[in-house]
Amino acid sequence: MGTILQDHSKLDSDTVAEAIRPLVESDPSIKVKSIITEVQSRFNYTISYRKAWLTKQKSIAKVFGGWEDSYQALAWWLSVMTQKMPGSIVQIETRPLYNGTEEADGTLLVAVAQDGNQNIVPIAFALVEGETADAWHFFLRNLRKHVVRSDGVGYSRIVEEYNINYKRLEERGEAYARWCDAIGLRHWVLTFDEGHRWGHMTTNLVECINSILKGARNLPVLALVRATYYRLNEIFTRKSAETHERKRAGFNYSVFAQHRIEANIQRAGNIVVHRFDRRNEVFEVREMPNGKVLVERLPYRHVIACCANQRLDWQLYVHDVYRMTEVCKVYRFEFVPLGDAETWPAYQGPTLVANLALRRTSKGRPKLT
Repeated sequence: MGTILQDHSKLDSDTVAEAIRPLVESDPSIKVKSIITEVQSRFNYTISYRKAWLTKQKSIAKVFGGWEDSYQALAWWLSVMTQKMPGSIVQIETRPLYNGTEEADGTLLVAVAQDGNQNIVPIAFALVEGETADAWHFFLRNLRKHVVRSDGVGYSRIVEEYNINYKRLEERGEAYARWCDAIGLRHWVLTFDEGHRWGHMTTNLVECINSILKGARNLPVLALVRATYYRLNEIFTRKSAETHERKRAGFNYSVFAQHRIEANIQRAGNIVVHRFDRRNEVFEVREMPNGKVLVERLPYRHVIACCANQRLDWQLYVHDVYRMTEVCKVYRFEFVPLGDAETWPAYQGPTLVANLALRRTSKGRPKLT
């Protein structure tokens, strides 16, 4: 029909929302600029940034449900999930109806672990109003209660390294050192942590899971939870197939452990070993240059050298977590399809109502996080 005028009354946000619906359905995180380009290509018309932003919100609501309706359906969906997946744990903390006019951005908190092959495994999620002290307390309290019981420690892999770092701490201020002393070495120094941290000293591993959840963060709450559930199913199914394939191929240890062990075997040849008792329990090892002892519960080169000297099997000193049989167990949990909502039992629990006071109020140029 030629070029559409910029003030065309029929090309409103509802019309455009229906036109771009397939795009939003396949990629909820589609950028607003991409929507503007799509409309320009299809209708030969350039819509404003705000109309494109509003269009995306309407299309998401049509495909994934509205913001308020999503909260009302959330409790029912979670109750069905826990019935069909008895190992799942859900904790919902609510406020009685509405609470003032405060504003906050919704935040997704994620806790991850690693298997014996250094693969990242999501283990817990929390949807909270923001990164507040109360929200973190809620998440960490339930994480400790239902998932883990380990303490955090500081970054010193060997005693000598700890001594150097502690001396620097004292030089900076006596009060710092005394404060750390009150905590107890086991709780904040890696070399004294009894192996609970497996050599890990970073929380940035969780950033690697963002690609798995890409696009889901823009969705209403129920659609986000549902997408997370099915994407976790995809991860566990794929990783389970990969680990079982490696096990069938005859590998005893994970790729990570195999590389570490092979490197330590090669470096063990330059170590001089002296045995100090008849039970093979006390050895003195020397090497040049001096190396560091790892805290990953793998036989480092000193142990391998002692085993070679006394004809012992070094495999006895590899922790079970690195064996393929144990890595396979990480992914033995299987997700189940929840089925159509028409087949679900009637919901008898409390009703969740979206708190409009906590919804982001757009100021200036519309944005999504």
